[in-house]
Amino acid sequence: VQLQASGGGLVQAGGSLRLSCVVSGSISSINTMAWFRQDPGKQRQLVARITPRGSTNYADSVKGRFTISKDNAKNTVDLQMNTLKPEDTAVYYCAADIMGPRGTWDGYWGQGTLVTVSS
Repeated sequence: VQLQASGGGLVQAGGSLRLSCVVSGSISSINTMAWFRQDPGKQRQLVARITPRGSTNYADSVKGRFTISKDNAKNTVDLQMNTLKPEDTAVYYCAADIMGPRGTWDGYWGQGTLVTVSS
């Protein structure tokens, strides 16, 4: 099972970026999917998550600006980020709870994609 994130880059404050993460491999089922971010020297923090039924939760700092969505047919989870601020600069990681070939639920992480917001 692999998670491949893409879409990071450099953007000016007030701009937008869309991150995408695709899950591949031997997958039986996918549970909650999420995006986290991590600043250097700080703990990884939850940005947004989405349940199998489509319920969403967001960190207070991104509410109203970020939107998480998923495509069950394509096994993807996206993060639309609008009105970006310099404090959104971080490495963003996708994550998912997946039932893989062993028939157990395990947590998987993508490799991270850097988002840099300039002021």
